[in-house]
This record gives sequence, C-alpha cells and structure tokens, in this order.
Amino acid sequence: MSEAPLTTLAAAVRPVDAAAAAACRAHWDRLTKPTGSLGHLEALAARLAAVAGAPTPAPGPALALVAAADHGVAAEGVSAYPQAVTVEMIRNLRAGGAGANVLARQAGARLLVLDAGSLAGPAGEVAELPPLAPGGAPVMVRRVCAGTASFARRAAMRRDQVLAAVAAGAEAVAWLAEEVQAGAGAGLPQLALGELGIGNTTVTAALAAVLLGLEPGVTVGPGTGLDRAGLARKREVVARALGLHRPDPGDPVGTLAAVGGPEFAALVGATLAAAARGWVVVLDGSAVAVAALLACRLAPAVGDYLVAGTLSPEPAHAPALAALGLKPLLDLGLGLGEGSGALAALPLIRQTLAVGREMATFEAAGVSDRC
Repeated sequence: MSEAPLTTLAAAVRPVDAAAAAACRAHWDRLTKPTGSLGHLEALAARLAAVAGAPTPAPGPALALVAAADHGVAAEGVSAYPQAVTVEMIRNLRAGGAGANVLARQAGARLLVLDAGSLAGPAGEVAELPPLAPGGAPVMVRRVCAGTASFARRAAMRRDQVLAAVAAGAEAVAWLAEEVQAGAGAGLPQLALGELGIGNTTVTAALAAVLLGLEPGVTVGPGTGLDRAGLARKREVVARALGLHRPDPGDPVGTLAAVGGPEFAALVGATLAAAARGWVVVLDGSAVAVAALLACRLAPAVGDYLVAGTLSPEPAHAPALAALGLKPLLDLGLGLGEGSGALAALPLIRQTLAVGREMATFEAAGVSDRC
C-alpha cells in the first residue's frame, strides 16, 4: 500500500488561528472576574478559539471514537487479564454496558467503536455492526489483522497493515462527521479518543520508550493490575523487543509496524483527520497520548488541536503529555481506558465555551474593573 494517502492526510492539517486566541484572551480579561481567576480554563478557552478561528466559538457536536485491537505480546504474560476480554468488551460497548457508553451518554456524545484488529473474526473483514441495545455503540469493523504478532519475537505488523489502520481511523472520523452533519457553522466539534485491547499498555510502553528516548524501566507500568513478577516480565519483554527491532523514532510507520498495534495506527489516522477538519481532539490516557505523539511526528501542526482530558497512573503518560506541551484537565487516577477520561472532560470543555459566550463583561454588567 502506498504511503501517499498518509502524506496527503498529514498535509491537510493547517496551523490554528493565533489571532483568534489573542482575541479570546482579551475578551476573557474583560469578563466579570479577576484577571486569570479561572486558571487553566482561560488557557483552554484560548486553545479552543485558535482551533475554531473565532474568539468565542459555540460548542459543536460531542463525538467519541474507541479503537480496539488485540496484541500477540499478550502471550508473553504481560497482562493480568485474558485476551478474550477485548472481544467481550467490544460486545459490551455494542450493548451499552461499558463505562464509555455511560460517560458518552452523560456527555451527549456520539460514540463509535472501531475494530481495527481484534480476534473477533478474520483479517480483512469489513463490516458495520449496529448497536445490540439502546444506548449501545455501533462497531465499524476494519480488521487489518486478527491480532498482531508478538513483537518480542518479530514485528507486530507489516507497513501496509499500519497504513490500512491509519486509513480506517480517518474513515471513522468521516463516518462520525456524516452522522452528526458536522461542518461549517455547526460550532466547534470535540472528538474524544479512546482505545481498547488486552496487552496494549505493553505496546504503549514500547512506543513511548522509542518516541521519548526513555528506558523501558521508566515507561512500563502495571497496566490493569500486574503483580511485581508480572511487571518485571513486562519490562524484560519491552527491552527485548526494542533490542530486537531498534525502531527509528523518525519513522512513525516503521515504529508502529515494529512494536505498535492497529488501534494505535487508527488513532493516528483519526487524530490527523479530525485536525484536518478543524476539530478539537480530546486525549484519554497514555496509549492515546502516544498515538498523538506519532501524529505530531507526521504533522507537527496537529499539536495545537489537542486537549489532554486526563492524567492516568501509567508512567508513560506524564512524559508523553510533557512532550506534547499539554496539561491534563482532570487528574482523577483514571486507568480504565475506553476514552473514559476524555469523555469525562467533555462537559468541562463545553462549560468553558459557554463561559466565553455567556459571562458578562465589565462594561455590559456595569461592574467596575478598578479596585
């Protein structure tokens, strides 16, 4: 598969509007409050304004995408849960019973699940699965592989599989855009990104080590509850894989092929496609942050479209956010995945947009701004 579509997608991301951000900051300084008293919300407002190209943008549709896949590295004993859980949780999302379903409903977000490489069926399957129950999520099946190979033994994927997963992520964004008819004049859309897949905290740790130049001992965490022996085994597996493949951080596609996974590649495609549409991209935990780092390597302008929804306990997350220049909106110890932290942050983003549009200025309210 040619890499030309990826190059075209990356090139479609344009710089944000710095003038709109400056106008937003000036507007917030005139609101009936002490200057800077709304703290991080004021910086968030300016970031949102820059993406929207307007000082006081209206909120657009709330959207969410959870990308799922299975990982051969799970066979190395790096997860506390069996690999069957990935497929079972995809079904739970379809049925409406997952945490992401509840949070999406509360945030008024349209949720889509993308099966980019689970063990639910054969590689190459393309399908559209409707929700199993009210409140459930549809599943877009674009299965580039039926689980990856164990990267402790050989490359996780081929380059063409990575590119196909990137394209699937971009297609999922197009599907969401069509569903909500998001576009010019519809306000500023917010896309919450999440992931699902047994073994993918090991993948996250490997990718973070490559991209951030850190040792596996720094990036590997317990994931969903490994004991001390399991954590040591996980660190050894990641170190062995990095020694085997020696991924080049300047080659995002090659890095994903060596030690990545389909859902990571799909999140890269979704991030690029959403930014190209002028959407705000709200990141969940460490896996999504690492995917965002990869997207920024392909298109540096993407970084200004990102908002960090949460800080997770995984050790790779804080350094990944620091590399992205982002501060998390929430720090609640969330480690669920599924986009839960990003979904929890959506109401705060919409409240921030409302403050900019609805809070009175000193002049309008007849309040003195002088002590």
